[in-house]
Amino acid sequence: MHLGDAMEYDKEKITETVLALLGVFEFENGRVWKRIDFDVMDTLFEKGYISNPHGRTESVRLTPEGLQLAKELAGKYFAAKECDCNSAGMSRQERL
Repeated sequence: MHLGDAMEYDKEKITETVLALLGVFEFENGRVWKRIDFDVMDTLFEKGYISNPHGRTESVRLTPEGLQLAKELAGKYFAAKECDCNSAGMSRQERL
């Protein structure tokens, strides 16, 4: 599964993680909002990882620090296979 970058992601891991998050934010005996919890978004903004989540826009922008960390975490949790990218002369930043 490609999600806009060169890294392969394990679709099953992503599916299971999303289901787990839905379980975290479940209310009223099985109802879940389709969007990310406002408190979580506020925390990411306070930590400097995303732009201000409040406003009329439907999206936020990852800051450079947030983008780097997001890519590292995506690779850590969802990589479909291990890549020995250092042997190809790629830096960690290039792999992300």
